[in-house]
Amino acid sequence: MRGVPKSHKSVCRAGDGPADPCAQSGIQDMKNFRRALWGSIAAICVVIVWLVYQIGETNEEMMHIPMGPDFTLTADNGSPITQAAFRQKPTALFFGFTHCPEVCPTTLYELNGWLHEVDPDGDKIDAYWITIDPEQDTPEMMRNYLSNVTDRVTGIAGDPDKVRAMADGFGIYYEKVPLDPNDPDGDYTMNHSASVFLLNDGGVLQSTIAYQEDHDMAIEKLKRLIDTDDG
Repeated sequence: MRGVPKSHKSVCRAGDGPADPCAQSGIQDMKNFRRALWGSIAAICVVIVWLVYQIGETNEEMMHIPMGPDFTLTADNGSPITQAAFRQKPTALFFGFTHCPEVCPTTLYELNGWLHEVDPDGDKIDAYWITIDPEQDTPEMMRNYLSNVTDRVTGIAGDPDKVRAMADGFGIYYEKVPLDPNDPDGDYTMNHSASVFLLNDGGVLQSTIAYQEDHDMAIEKLKRLIDTDDG
């Protein structure tokens, strides 16, 4: 009785020579894998270079975009004021409210001194104080308040919704805080951003001055702002 023929399979074993078909196939597979790997790495590098270029282009464009939204509000002398006022010469902006107990009067007092020091004639830098409490602060109230602190800062107020839209457009933090937690509709104060924003004559943000920043540092920032405009 004849035996059943055994099937023969090609099996790769350790020690097979390089001429063995299995060894040749393994070598080719490894070459293909390496080609695919290096091709993927090259593609990733191209993508990274493109992204870096795009980010650089975006940052360059943002350096020339004016800060804040378009708006139409009311200056403290009763006249309309728009975003164009911030794009005529270097400008210092500060947001606050007339019932502010400490931050606003301190900052306005310091800002007045800085402006008189770096711009004694008052023709190089404009300064504005925008209310974040438009329900209470009218243009007239802001003018009366400022007249006791400075002759170099113009107040801005107006329709509450428009004022809030402007503050939001500048990324200003503000929050109404009841003085009595049990009476949310009673008297209140406002928490708000305390920095002074420094814009060039195109309305582009150049720097900020922090609350109670060192005098010499604040003066240096304002001088650089003027020099940027002169340049």
